[in-house]
Parts: sequence; structure tokens; C-alpha cells
Amino acid sequence: MSPQSPQPVPENRQAPGVPTRPDSGPEGGGPRRERGPGGYAAGPERARDDEVFEQYRPLLTGLAYRLLGSMWDAEDIVQDAYLRWTRTDTATVREPRAFLATVTSRLALDQLRSARVTREAYIGPWLPEPVPTGELGPLDTAELRDTVSYATVHLLQRLSPPERAVFVLREAFALPYEDIAGVVGGSVAGCRQTYHRARGHLDRDDKRFTASREDHVRLLERFLTAATSGDLSQLTALLSEDVVSWNDGGGRVRAALRPIRGRKKVVAFLSALAGRHTVSVDSLVDVNGAPALWLGADDRQQCLTLDIGEGGVVRGIYIVLNPDKLTRVRAAAGA
Repeated sequence: MSPQSPQPVPENRQAPGVPTRPDSGPEGGGPRRERGPGGYAAGPERARDDEVFEQYRPLLTGLAYRLLGSMWDAEDIVQDAYLRWTRTDTATVREPRAFLATVTSRLALDQLRSARVTREAYIGPWLPEPVPTGELGPLDTAELRDTVSYATVHLLQRLSPPERAVFVLREAFALPYEDIAGVVGGSVAGCRQTYHRARGHLDRDDKRFTASREDHVRLLERFLTAATSGDLSQLTALLSEDVVSWNDGGGRVRAALRPIRGRKKVVAFLSALAGRHTVSVDSLVDVNGAPALWLGADDRQQCLTLDIGEGGVVRGIYIVLNPDKLTRVRAAAGA
């Protein structure tokens, strides 16, 4: 049996990196920090606090994006985390990175819970917002790169919010289980089990092939040429037998309302689209750590990314047409 799902944590629960006994102020024996109106830090302390937060802002934005799948929401969450940071006696924070990751994760979990009804009412498949790679924060480890790939961010949405938080905080940011337990309100043992369960679930669905950038670009070009030219044999050869095409119009743009599953159905679907629309490649963009195509189809713009499976075949096709999700990629493409 699966362990009981972690419960939400009260906001006043002790955050990682903060001593349980105050070591500043009159009782703690240290100097009282200068505070401005509303309890905000003031003077030189405020400047130092801002400098610390800005050091971690890109990392926190990447963390929130992995959890939410939306950069707009991620930036709002990080700004809320900043406001909480300004109201914190930072002299008591031993590890700002762990503390800020905890605050950001809790805010993101609250956002996920409140957004559940909206997601359920979304018209058609919901896909993450594609984001130019340079806006995703640090990507200096394989784990950070893997967990921000478009296919992985999409897969993460299948996990419950606590499972997602446990997996991302452990896999991408290497937080200790003790700190993660404080985020999701579970035990250390329960979080360890949750991580391994999430890892197993993603491993079953995430057997990607690591292609070089050059091979990825070539596959994108071959795929688009086959799909738009009507070369059905070439298109079929590029797709895995269990390929899925996901199309996100969000009710704003006409798009398939359900995922298209299976090679035969996907070939028929793409062929029908090519027969009805004139498709042009406006530019190649780098999205979520990999090449993607910024396309024009008649008067509609869209972002197309591919998930490459074992053997270098396409096993996932992600087409985002919802204009609300294309602002950043459009700017990156210079459109």
C-alpha cells in the first residue's frame, strides 16, 4: 500500500536553515536588526537581504516552473517568496538556499491545489508553457537539465502535487529528506518512499534517447519535411509505434481536443493537417534545453517540440498553439 499522502504544512512551521531557538534580538543575545514599517528589513540589512535573494532568484524560478509548468505562475510565486523573505529575520537563517527553496515550494503547492479546478476545466490537453532555455535558471548538472526537459515537465503533471515536490526537490536540487519532509508535511521515511515511487513512475514513462543538438535538429527537420510533404513512409519510419501527439489550443485556437495515440492515427492526423494548412518554419528556438521549431500555419503561430525515444525515433509530439503560452518563445524567435 502507498503511504498516506503528506498533508499541507502550516505557514508558521519551522523552515530548514532556521534555528529552533532565536540567536538574535534581546532574548537571543545578538543585536536587533533594523526594521522598517510593516516589519520589513531596512537600511544596509535590506540591501544585503535583496542581494542574497537575487542570487537565488533564477534557481527559485526554475524550481517553481518545474512544479507548476507555467513560467508566469512561477514568477508570481517567486515574487511572493521575496516578500516573505523581506519579512523574515534573515539573521536567523543559516542556509538561505534551503530556506528559500522551502518557501517557494510551499507557495507552489498552494498554487497547485487552488489551480486544480481550473486545470480540470481546461479545454483540450494541457501542456506546459514552453520556455526559452536561458530563462530556466541554472542547468549545470544533468539532473537540473533532465528535470526541465519539456517531456519531463509534462510527465511531472501526472504526479500529485506532493509527489512532484518531493521528486523535484530531491532529484534536481538534492535537498535532504529532512528538509523535504518540512515542505510537504510528511515524515522522512514517507518522503523517501514517495521519491522512489515517483522515480519508478517516471522511469516507466520516460525512456528518452539523449541526442546531440545536431541530431535533434536533423530529426526535427526530417519530421517536418515528411509531415508537410505527404511522404507517409518516411513519416511512419520516424515515429515509434506508441507515439502520442499532444496539441494545446486552450480553447483559444482550434486544436485536437484529445491526445492522438498510436503511429497509424498520428500519421493520419498529421497528413490531414498538412493537407489543410500551409506550414512554414519561422525559426529554430532553444526551448527547455533542446531545439524546437517556431512554426507558422496559415495565420497561426505555434511551437513544436519532439520527445525522442530509444533508437532515435519520435515518441512524443508537443504542439502548443495557445497564444497565452507562447509569449516568451515568440520573443525568443523574434516574431
